[in-house]
Amino acid sequence: MLAVLAMAAAGFSSVAVWKAETHAQASADGSHGMLAPPAPDKRLDINHATMAELMTIPGMSPSWASRIVRFRPYHAKSDLLQRGVLPGDVYDRIKNYVIAHRVKK
Repeated sequence: MLAVLAMAAAGFSSVAVWKAETHAQASADGSHGMLAPPAPDKRLDINHATMAELMTIPGMSPSWASRIVRFRPYHAKSDLLQRGVLPGDVYDRIKNYVIAHRVKK
């Protein structure tokens, strides 16, 4: 638990901190690392997340993260699929870890 607090204090993304918390809890309760998706307020905003933050999402690769950054902005996370930014299998892996907040003009 101290490692999780240290990560939060060091400025790690909310998804990275959530993964560490979940891993620590899974180790403690014997659930063998089965990760539930983060709460909506802990999801990464695909319109503002950095490449490093996107790489904390399970199943994300550098090429998919760079495509997410390159084709911004998004009105909804489903734009990733509808606009051909990600294929369906990748979208299905990450959709519960991201959110798209509208870009303010």
